[in-house]
Amino acid sequence: MSTNSPGGLRVLVIIASTRPGRLGPAIADWFVRTVRSDVGSDATTVDVTDLADIALPMLDEPEHPASGSYQHEHTRRWSRTVAAADAFVVVTPEYNFGMPAVLKNAFDFLYHEWAWKPVAFVSYGNTSAGTRSVQMAKQVVTTLRMMPIGATVALRIADNIHDDRVTGSAALDGAARAVLDELSRVARALRPLRAGTDPTAVAGPVPGLTLGEARPGDLAELLVLQRCCWVQEAIANDTLDLAPLRETLDDLTASLATWQWWCVRRDGRLVAAVRARTDERAWLIGRLMVAPDQAGNGIGSWLLSYAEEQAPEQTTHCTLFTGHRSTSNISRYERAGYTLVTTADTPPDSVRLAKPRAAQPTSAVGHGVGVG
Repeated sequence: MSTNSPGGLRVLVIIASTRPGRLGPAIADWFVRTVRSDVGSDATTVDVTDLADIALPMLDEPEHPASGSYQHEHTRRWSRTVAAADAFVVVTPEYNFGMPAVLKNAFDFLYHEWAWKPVAFVSYGNTSAGTRSVQMAKQVVTTLRMMPIGATVALRIADNIHDDRVTGSAALDGAARAVLDELSRVARALRPLRAGTDPTAVAGPVPGLTLGEARPGDLAELLVLQRCCWVQEAIANDTLDLAPLRETLDDLTASLATWQWWCVRRDGRLVAAVRARTDERAWLIGRLMVAPDQAGNGIGSWLLSYAEEQAPEQTTHCTLFTGHRSTSNISRYERAGYTLVTTADTPPDSVRLAKPRAAQPTSAVGHGVGVG
C-alpha cells in the first residue's frame, strides 16, 4: 500500500506486530488515509511495510550490522527498504510494558540505514495506549542515531477502535496530520547529515552524491530539472518544440516502463539524471541532465560514464542524440569519444553520435544542459 505524490521525501510506515488478529494493519491504513491530502500538498511519498511480510528471522548475520556486510538476502532486502526512506512512522502495540520483539529485531538487523532520520510513533494498547512501548523504543532508536519527534498518536483500544477499525475524530485526525507535518520538516532538516552515512552514497566528482534508479516519488522533481536543463537546448536550436519541454508527469511515469532511469542527488537534492535502453545492438542513452548551478564540476561526464557501463553485453555501441545546432554539446561528446553518424531514423533537427561500447568518456559533458 502506498500513497504517492510529487516530491522527494519518502516516509516508511512500519507495522510492528506480527501477532495473529493484530490491529496494526487497520491502524496503519487509517493513518495513511488520514494524511493522504497532506501527502499530496507536502511533496511526500508514504509507503507501508509490514514486519509480518518482511519475515525477518531472529538476527542471523555473523558480521556486526555497522559493517554493512550482509550474507543473507532477507537482510539485503530489508536494508534496501530502510535505506530508501527519509523518515519512519512506527505503528506499535505494547507487550508487557515494552515494544514487540519483532520490532527490536528489525532495528537490530541494520545500523547505518537508520541514521539521521526522524521517527514518529503511532501506538495502541489498553491502559497506557501503548506509550510504554514507545518509551522503550526511543532508547533504541536514539542509539541508532535516529531522532524521535515530539508529535505522536496514542490510541486506547477501548476508546478509539471498534470492529477492528479506528474510529477517527477531528482531534485524532489532526494528531495524525501533525505527525506527518513535523516528521517532514525534521526529515528535510536532517538531509545534509544523512548524505555522509547513506549506504547508497557513491564516490563521485563532488561530495554528498547518491545514485540510484528513479522511483515514482522522484518524477516531479525530475520533470522540473528536465525543463530547466532544456532551456539552453531550446535557445541553441531556436525552438520550444522539444519533447523534454512538452512532457507531462504522466509521460515521465510511462517512460519508466520502457527506459531505465537513474537519478543523482546531492545532499538530498535531485541534481542530475540519465536514462538508457537497448535499441537493437545499440545502448541508447538519453536525457542526460545536470542542474545548471552544478555545471562544471564533472557530474555530467561521471554520470555518462556510469550509464555507458550499464550497457548489456549484447550491445556493440552506445549512441545518443542532441540538437543539430547544439554545437557545445556536440563538441563535448566528440571529445568524449563519440562520432557523428548519419542514419535514416535520426529525428529532424537532431544529430546522432555513437561510440564503441567498451570505450570510456575522457572529458566532462552535459554540464547544465539537456541531451537526448
